[in-house]
Amino acid sequence: MQDILGADWVSRTIELAPDAEGAVVATLVERAERSKATRAVLYVHGFVDYFFQTHMAEQWEQQGYAFYALDLRKYGRSLLDHQTPNYTSDLSVYGEELDAAARIIREDYGHGVLVVMGHSTGGLITSLWSHDRREAGIIDALVLNSPWFDLNGTYFERTLGTWMIDKFGAVSARTPVSTLGEHYGRSLHKSTGGNWDYDLRLKPLKGFPVLAGWVRAVRRGHARLHAGLDIACPVMVCASTESGPHTRWHDKLDRTDSVLNVEHIAERAVGLGNLVTVARIQDGIHDLALSPEPARQRFFDEVFRWVGTYVPEA
Repeated sequence: MQDILGADWVSRTIELAPDAEGAVVATLVERAERSKATRAVLYVHGFVDYFFQTHMAEQWEQQGYAFYALDLRKYGRSLLDHQTPNYTSDLSVYGEELDAAARIIREDYGHGVLVVMGHSTGGLITSLWSHDRREAGIIDALVLNSPWFDLNGTYFERTLGTWMIDKFGAVSARTPVSTLGEHYGRSLHKSTGGNWDYDLRLKPLKGFPVLAGWVRAVRRGHARLHAGLDIACPVMVCASTESGPHTRWHDKLDRTDSVLNVEHIAERAVGLGNLVTVARIQDGIHDLALSPEPARQRFFDEVFRWVGTYVPEA
């Protein structure tokens, strides 16, 4: 069916196993005219997010890749009326739609090489999935755009606070424990002075409630990553050179990662596998693909220089 992005795009609904809330779906977004390219890339978004970055797709297509994006369950196009937005109590559930999307791209569509690209929470999810599927030969390379590798908080929040949320989230999973700051979103969206237009119903400026069970799931994912992963394919990790305050408006929102601590990203990257490349993007923001120029093109140039080295032609 035609996608919300217009006539050039179509969406394919992936039916998933129902959960406690009922029916569950994911959505694979692709070009209306399917590419015959040998190589493909699958993009996975972050928290309070969905795929809308068509300029990123064009960049990959110019490099000879077929582009696909996956809206995970309860996100974006996949969010159903009866569901809690963006919620899960276990990050491993996303393996179902990632497996299905990879199978469609490889087997149904016949692309022989698959690069997976994850942003923020999607970077954490795809890292864990790539580790879990390391012997399956599904993924040829993993590219991470500002992946969420640790909690951007105080030492107390990352230690005792995490222990507390692990206990509390197990018994009161649907209790709101935090909210996202709206400053980053306001810096992006055209309606509030930014450069990008997207559906605020799917990616609201104030986000969705941050629930205890979801934070517990993320921190458990962080703990797995911190213990060390063994991703078999080459991995590229991209992050800005500088973080900005994530709790208030400031004059460097347009040239810093004002969501995550970029030093956490760089420090944890080395534990992903045996072949990891880290690229730091001067003046990049949290979603490096939405950075103002010239940082945005610098990000794409670094990614494509890397894939040109590490991703096979066929």
